[in-house]
Amino acid sequence: MTTNDVIYSILDNNLSRIAGIEGAVLLSNDGIMLSAYQLERDQAERIAAASSGIAATMKAISREVDGGRVIRQLVEMNDRYLCIVGCGEGSTLIVVTSRKARLGELGGEVVRASQALGEWLGTPERVSAPTSS
Repeated sequence: MTTNDVIYSILDNNLSRIAGIEGAVLLSNDGIMLSAYQLERDQAERIAAASSGIAATMKAISREVDGGRVIRQLVEMNDRYLCIVGCGEGSTLIVVTSRKARLGELGGEVVRASQALGEWLGTPERVSAPTSS
């Protein structure tokens, strides 16, 4: 199973339960798209680039007010919700839904997905122990 398969499986297991799910993007802290869920690659890359600025701004504000780790950001638009959640130390999950999504469900499922991704992304690769002769 490839890294992208594992990420997709984690996203699908958590996000498919959200009413109105339109897609998600996992991005590195420098704005590079790592994986996309139900979005075209070009659109996912644009969302990643734009959202990295929002995530960085919220982290800077939190540092300024001694707010600790930013848990979740929700952007409400006329026709969509955008939920931004950190995944471990080096990545961010952006989830796009229609306004059909219930906010409590959206927030909970996105946080669960980000925790699962953070645990998986933070797990060091297993290496075989050297065999003794």
